[in-house]
Amino acid sequence: MLNLPTSPRRRRPSLTPMIDVVFLLLVFFMLVARFGGTEGLSLLLSSTEGGSAYSGPLRLISVLPQGVTLNGQPVTDLPGALAPLMASPQDIVVVRPAPGTGVARLIEVLETLRKTGLTGLTVVE
Repeated sequence: MLNLPTSPRRRRPSLTPMIDVVFLLLVFFMLVARFGGTEGLSLLLSSTEGGSAYSGPLRLISVLPQGVTLNGQPVTDLPGALAPLMASPQDIVVVRPAPGTGVARLIEVLETLRKTGLTGLTVVE
């Protein structure tokens, strides 16, 4: 009888190296991910429950993609133009983004106002 060479039995690949790589990737992404550390803007609620009632002269800031207006008039120095209308830094200032204005632009104006000490900022649609 003729003995033919038998093919070697195929070994199944080990999954251990693949599992090790997956765990290393998991640990890597957990270490480089940013958990928390997000910044927020504190704004007044549009109702009077969260803040004081509106009083004093009109203080409406419209944020445009390229500039701002105060009570419908274009201004270049917003804090300087707003100062005569303010009795205190806690007075309510209404900020409204114009159509087409990005969120980054709105936040830029809000941060500028916040740096001048204003705390009564309210955003409306």
